[in-house]
Amino acid sequence: MAKQDYYDILGVNKSATATEIKKAYRKKALQYHPDKNPNDKTAEEKFKQAAEAYEVLSDPDKKSRYDQFGHQAFEGGAGGFGGGGMNMDDIFSQFGDIFGGGFGGGFSGFGGHRQRVVKGSNLRIRIKLTLEDIANGVEKKIKVKRKIVASGTTYKTCTTCNGSGQVTRITNTILGRMQTSAPCNMCGGAGQMIDKKAAGTDAQGLILSEETVSIKIPAGVVDGMQLKVSGKGNAAPGNGIAGDLLVAIQEEKHSTLQREGDNLHYDLYVSFPDAVLGLSKEIDTVTGKVRIKIDAGVQSGKILRLRGKGIPSINGYGKGDLLVHINVWTPKTLNKHQKEFFENMRGDEHFEPKPESTDKSFFEKVKDMFS
Repeated sequence: MAKQDYYDILGVNKSATATEIKKAYRKKALQYHPDKNPNDKTAEEKFKQAAEAYEVLSDPDKKSRYDQFGHQAFEGGAGGFGGGGMNMDDIFSQFGDIFGGGFGGGFSGFGGHRQRVVKGSNLRIRIKLTLEDIANGVEKKIKVKRKIVASGTTYKTCTTCNGSGQVTRITNTILGRMQTSAPCNMCGGAGQMIDKKAAGTDAQGLILSEETVSIKIPAGVVDGMQLKVSGKGNAAPGNGIAGDLLVAIQEEKHSTLQREGDNLHYDLYVSFPDAVLGLSKEIDTVTGKVRIKIDAGVQSGKILRLRGKGIPSINGYGKGDLLVHINVWTPKTLNKHQKEFFENMRGDEHFEPKPESTDKSFFEKVKDMFS
């Protein structure tokens, strides 16, 4: 089923200003807020859709990508919002600022007390990837040690906040009676306390466990990029939700290829006879070896461009190129007969430099690399 257009969800057109988009989201969020529509799954889904649409359209970069490529710009797990996979507490905390704090902290602004959802702590790992992994995309299975609720641990409703996760205080001031709410100190805002704690667990009833997590890494990731695997961090006590697993990408150095953005560079060294006579040579790419033809009389510094043999764009804008840099290797030592041959070639018209108008300078070659 095709996803609904973000502009249609918020009821605005593509020319809407940031203020108009914000206003439209606020209106939809108030209309479909779960506290106004209890036990209404349709309203809850519309509330999530509005949050997803606002998250994209309120960000100039994401809005530009969406206007150009639609929903495809956020598929593949890189940069997408995925509102359908978010919990309500995430939405409240991420967008609470536009409601003047009424939605912040996981509580509603309509008088009903939405129980605060406690989230477990995030875990961070680093994954090393080869250029081949990055070019093709890869699925990695990683063993992760994370805290989970131990078998035999049970929880009960907090007697201090009666399960709401917050405590309300009324203070008499010169301006009258003022009511303030804050997370419950007894249960940490979870609304639950440990009833029975299993042996070997920590103060929250959690125990360390090893789990194999499958991580799908899209093609085109870059060194230092961070991916998120939802729900694979440490668990939270009681009815809380697990934190996330944050995956930092580390690119391993390739033996023959160098990466520059989505392009790859390869230094090909050819002998003097091969440069004079020409040759066919097999070189490395990230998708296997390919054979290229070197024309007779090739000059050192020439760059051959193999289009589409680079790295796929993480944003889905095609692939980079493989730039093959030709380097003619000049021998440093010669035997007697070889020296005599080259001595005889001094002044020979075939060995005299004759640059043509089509031969580009070093700076022109560099300019072409970035064009």
